[in-house]
Amino acid sequence: MEAALWRGDQLGSPVSDVESTGFPALDAVLPGGGWPSAALTEVLVSQFSIVEFRLLAPTIGALTARGRTVALVGPALRPHMPGLRHHGVDDRYVVWVDVDAPRDRLWSTEQLIKAGSCGAVIAWLPLVRAEQVRRLQVLASHCRGPVFLCRPESAGRDSSAAPLRVAVRVQTDWQIEVQVLKRKGSPLEESLPLLSMPGGLDTIMTPRLRHPSRLVTVEPSHAVDSPVAAAERKPDPVLEPSRS
Repeated sequence: MEAALWRGDQLGSPVSDVESTGFPALDAVLPGGGWPSAALTEVLVSQFSIVEFRLLAPTIGALTARGRTVALVGPALRPHMPGLRHHGVDDRYVVWVDVDAPRDRLWSTEQLIKAGSCGAVIAWLPLVRAEQVRRLQVLASHCRGPVFLCRPESAGRDSSAAPLRVAVRVQTDWQIEVQVLKRKGSPLEESLPLLSMPGGLDTIMTPRLRHPSRLVTVEPSHAVDSPVAAAERKPDPVLEPSRS
């Protein structure tokens, strides 16, 4: 019963141990310099399995390289291990818990957190209530590593007991945009663009393709041409019919 109790002072305790995000710019704005251990971090996305692995893969790789187990609870899609290996992820230390029902996802997440033996727990919980998040935060205080809850972006409008909340979106030129919605301390107004190329592409990507936005050209529209410009345009002998 003690684990079911939530104590307000647990949310205000200082960050004592962290795991690096793998992105120096993001570490610099997070309390303690990384993902907090023994605490919840909410990762809010618009569509599951599109961007969250690009954000968390460096941390998963660092943990598994040290022989720490990372548990994945109910990801929307089967984890693509060949791509994760390019981020240094050792799949011998990755546990995939394949569950679909919201109740089973929550129960599996709670049991893994209670065990306290994982280097990190990453759970996809699209349907979770505020009191359940509060309970997970209390349980996470006994976990050795960080606990991540992947939730819909729309959940950012609701209050949460998680001390750290970030929203992640895909941007152009192989970047992701991270917005820190909640952290201990002063709020962060600006979002962070981070280079996050999918695993393996960085070794084969040409300099030209590293900036795909530069390859997009906007064709000029003739619908807003001025009368002078229209008069000066010469007819194309191939496209325009002969008047003879």
